[in-house]
Amino acid sequence: MLKIITINVNGIRSAARKGFFDWLQKQNADVICLQELKAQEADLQHPLFCPEGYHAHFHYAEKKGYSGVGIYSRHQPKKIVTGLGFETADQEGRYVAIDLGNLWVASLYMPSGTSGEERQTVKFDFLDRYTTHLKKLKQSGHDYIICGDWNIAHQAIDLKNWRSNQKNSGFLPEERAWMDQLFGELDFVDAFRAINQEPDQYTWWSNRGRAWEKNVGWRIDYQITTPGLKKMVKSASIYKEERFSDHAPLIMEYDTKI
Repeated sequence: MLKIITINVNGIRSAARKGFFDWLQKQNADVICLQELKAQEADLQHPLFCPEGYHAHFHYAEKKGYSGVGIYSRHQPKKIVTGLGFETADQEGRYVAIDLGNLWVASLYMPSGTSGEERQTVKFDFLDRYTTHLKKLKQSGHDYIICGDWNIAHQAIDLKNWRSNQKNSGFLPEERAWMDQLFGELDFVDAFRAINQEPDQYTWWSNRGRAWEKNVGWRIDYQITTPGLKKMVKSASIYKEERFSDHAPLIMEYDTKI
């Protein structure tokens, strides 16, 4: 079995203080994808940030204390790719991918548009450019698992208050249509939904009110695969026993080996 965990840590040093790395060492995961590091290379020199038995690969944002993604892998990758070849992805540290031989695993942090129209425009541009990249991935013939915070809830089942959020970033008609295209025309697979169609399965909760306590959340963190891996998905869980971030770890297992 191949075990992959993805989590937006909302600051890797903050998550560390909340016990994330103690928990991680007990998980026996093959690959761990992180988003929103909010750190630079100089901040991650402590051995804690390179867990024993793992190879660490990061893509940092140019702006300090902002964005950034990473991957821990038990296996030394054959190749590492950082960035997507356009400004928002590359300067803001939003993509790193590793070639593990028979498959690629990527950590993606999609821009949010919640701060206003300007960033929503950036997000739409990112979606357009990323579509081109996804088409190339599909044409490559390689198997991919793209983990991360996609900052979009696909369907009404994927957020508690869907009716009141239809005009809000993360659940806009245009964003949902893009996800429709991703899982339709582009033929990628929402691996979680391949085996779990239950409601109330969320990975992010607002810090406002008592959202976590009441489970008023959104499912915006995904493991998205190329179609050949759909039948390999064996288990999916969202870990909520401890809280390391405003997001929860999404843990999945695949019936394949590296």
